[in-house]
Amino acid sequence: MLAVYLDRKKVSVRSAPKPGPRQGFALIRMLYGGICNTDLELLHGYYGFRGIPGHEFVGEVLSGSKQFMGRKVVGEININCSRCSWCRRGLGRHCPYRAVLGIVKHPGAFAELLTLPERNLHVVPEGIPLSHAVFAEPLAAACEILEQVAIPPASQVGVLGDGKLGLLVAQALQAHGARVHLFGRHRAKLRIAEKAGAVGELRGSKLPAAAYDYVVDATGSPEGLAQGVAMARPRGTVILKSTVHGAVPIDTAPVIVNEITLVGSRCGLFGPALELLAAGRVHVADMICDSFPLREAPAAFRRAQEKGVLKVLLCNN
Repeated sequence: MLAVYLDRKKVSVRSAPKPGPRQGFALIRMLYGGICNTDLELLHGYYGFRGIPGHEFVGEVLSGSKQFMGRKVVGEININCSRCSWCRRGLGRHCPYRAVLGIVKHPGAFAELLTLPERNLHVVPEGIPLSHAVFAEPLAAACEILEQVAIPPASQVGVLGDGKLGLLVAQALQAHGARVHLFGRHRAKLRIAEKAGAVGELRGSKLPAAAYDYVVDATGSPEGLAQGVAMARPRGTVILKSTVHGAVPIDTAPVIVNEITLVGSRCGLFGPALELLAAGRVHVADMICDSFPLREAPAAFRRAQEKGVLKVLLCNN
C-alpha cells in the first residue's frame, strides 16, 4: 500500500506493508485525511517523529465487527490500555501506556489503509459530507474546552488566532452561547467565524488588556501564552490550545499577581463535534483550501505550509 512518510524534515510517499489483523481493531480505508499544525510540527522535529503521520481522517471500514463493516467512520486518536486507573475513569487520553495515531507508536492515517480499535470509532451521521467529517477530530479538541471549563452562556470570550483550530474554537464556543471575539490577522479567515455569529477583530500591535474572563490561545506561536495572560482579567482563565515545538518563555508574575488559571487543553469527545457538524453550526467548507491525491503528499505538505492556508486534504477515493 502507499503511505506518507516523514523522516528528517522530508515528506515522501513509500510502499508500506498492509496492516495485519489484530483483535479488537478495524481495518480502515482512508478516504480523506486532513493536514494539521501538529503534522507540520512533526515534520519539523516535534517528538523526534519518523514514520507515517496523520490523525484527522474519515474512512470506510473494510474488516471488523458487523457493527462497523462498510460504514464510514472517524476515530479518536488515543489508543489506550483500557485497564489502568485513567482508563477506568474515562480519561484514556491520559493513559500512560497509550499510543497515539500518527504521533506516538502507531502508524497514522496518511496511508491507503490504517487500523484503530473499534472502541475508538464513530460512525459518520448521514448528511455530513465526508470532506467535512474529517474535521471531527480538531472540532472535538475545540469542544473539549467546554468539558474542562464551565463558561456561562453569554460570557465574553477572547480567542487568539484565526488559523484552523482558532476558527473551530470560536465557532464551537459561539454555538455554546458565548459571545466570542476572535482576534486574527486575516479578514477572509475572520469572516468564516463571523458567519457563525462571532465578532472578528483584525489585530494590530496591541491587544485588549484585562478584558476577558476567558481567553483561548490558538495562535500556534510561542508568544500566544503571554498575550492570553495579558488579555485576561484578574482571576480569569486562559485555555492553551497551541502545540508549539520547543520551550515557551513566560513571565509568571502576571499569572501569580492576577491569580490567572491556566488550563492545558488537548483532545476531546467526538459526540459533540459530530452533532455540531450534523446541525451545520460550524462552517468548515470555507476552511478547505485544497486537496491532493495521497501520492502527491509532498506537494500537499508544501501547500499546507504556505502563509494564510487553512485546511489541506489528502484524498484516497
